[in-house]
Amino acid sequence: MSAAAAPAAADAAAAPPAKGKKKLIIIIAAALLVVAAGGGGAVFYMKKKAAEAAAAAEAEGEEGASPKHKKDAKHDASHPPAFLPLDPFIVNLADKEVDRYAQIGITLELDDSKTADTLKAYMPAIRNGILMVLAHKSSAELLERKGKEALAAEIMREVVKPLGIETDEPEAEEENADAKPKKKKKKAEVELPVKHVHFSNFIIQ
Repeated sequence: MSAAAAPAAADAAAAPPAKGKKKLIIIIAAALLVVAAGGGGAVFYMKKKAAEAAAAAEAEGEEGASPKHKKDAKHDASHPPAFLPLDPFIVNLADKEVDRYAQIGITLELDDSKTADTLKAYMPAIRNGILMVLAHKSSAELLERKGKEALAAEIMREVVKPLGIETDEPEAEEENADAKPKKKKKKAEVELPVKHVHFSNFIIQ
């Protein structure tokens, strides 16, 4: 073999390894692209999930279901309120033209049965307060829905008063439009043990 042929043979022998090395680089690059694409897909998926969670939280906020309200709703479901029916009230009303009287049944909705036991101990004072409120009402007032709602608020105030709880009195309408409204000192909000005043019977004659 001549000296000229020897370098050519050496080049031919070296060519395959160079080609294989180039192929290996292409495979590695392709693998890196696949990994990058997978990572990008994972990031996109995570962002999508986060956006969906944020949208769901916002929707719950719009519906007014704050964590506190949810907790309260769960509390109400697991601890139903107690109801305390009072003996019927029969009282003469404040009508001046004719004699009118009202027969009213009242049921108190309380936060628990323990409160019911406490109120029973103060029942004479509670009934006295309610009777005083009823005796100052006229039939015209009590026949209106607005009058019944005002009566319920006043009864609520009389029920909790013996417990040492003072609530704001309903604002009376000013007879003189030019009169300046009296400034009232606002009392601190207190969690009332009585949740609602329900009328089980309401007869006016």
